[in-house]
Amino acid sequence: MTIGVPKEIKNNENRVALTPAGVTELRKHGHTVYVQAEAGKGSGFTDEQYAQAGASILPTIEEVYGIAEMIIKVKEPIASEYPLIKENQLLFTYFHFASSEPLTHAMIERKAVCLAYETVEKTDRSLPLLVPMSEVAGRMAIQEGAKYLEKPMGGFGILLGGVAGVKPANVLVLGGGIVGTQSAKMAAGLGANVTIMDISLPRLRYLEDIMPANVDTVMSNEYNIRELIQGANLIIGGVLIPGAKAPSLITRDMLKLMKPGTVMVDVAIDQGGCFETSKATTHEDPIYEVDGVVHYCVANMPGAVPYTSTLALTNATLPYALQLANQGWKQACSTNEELRRGLNVVHGKVVFKGVAEAWHLPYTDVKELF
Repeated sequence: MTIGVPKEIKNNENRVALTPAGVTELRKHGHTVYVQAEAGKGSGFTDEQYAQAGASILPTIEEVYGIAEMIIKVKEPIASEYPLIKENQLLFTYFHFASSEPLTHAMIERKAVCLAYETVEKTDRSLPLLVPMSEVAGRMAIQEGAKYLEKPMGGFGILLGGVAGVKPANVLVLGGGIVGTQSAKMAAGLGANVTIMDISLPRLRYLEDIMPANVDTVMSNEYNIRELIQGANLIIGGVLIPGAKAPSLITRDMLKLMKPGTVMVDVAIDQGGCFETSKATTHEDPIYEVDGVVHYCVANMPGAVPYTSTLALTNATLPYALQLANQGWKQACSTNEELRRGLNVVHGKVVFKGVAEAWHLPYTDVKELF
């Protein structure tokens, strides 16, 4: 198969979808790999390294899209890329369709095969291609939150861990999945008082067992959220409904209950955000304020640490990319249910229920494709 790796052009997106090591593995299986010039520069990989691994370097993004049967990316295509996508071309990337109606309609119109990293799902309901970036984003959420709690950055002016004789900050984490668990661990490690909330009692029991003593677990419901946000200095939103729009757990009216200078980090912004007042921001302009509350809603948080993120992502995606390249998308998805669950839009049809429901579009059962 002919595989293309374009340079990411979303604002401050420095990751790349494939490392030179990944190129080597694909070449070993007889596939041809084209990499756009400087695609790996932001992650610390040179064109020479890709060439030595067996890739052909193409100067423009148009040439990469034009020649490839399968495009491997990190982030969803942006508007300038839409016309480059060909009918029947396989796109293997993060899409997050439920947060973007224009993207959904564009991919329907292009009649491409859109296989989304974020909905590839194992039988135990884990999301193997979302996990590595959720780990990065969960840890970064505390790093960024701590920074924006500083007074010159617009925050309350509190140190997460406090000092002798001074209480530490209160951190509230919404969601006990990968993002929430990593956020809670990082915040606890810095010495903050942490509360993590989830709707699953078994998950809370698990977290109670593994977390240090400065982490409390609380059942997530509107009453408890309203109570806890009043004393929180940093709030992390890490809820996820795979492939569907995130629920708004903190509404506009709740902001008045918070202290001025409270910081909210919405890691769920890729799926529309879990705060009603959330809107996607970039690393270039990461925050804004609503009713005295600082909002950090960067939609590609792991893009700020591209070396770590690119290696972690390729470790997870490469085995699936090899299956798709070796067998073709149709055969691979018919034999591998994990990959089949990653199909979102195929030949102009929406085949993922959460996406269809988000934008009130006709839904086609993915099984009808096989």
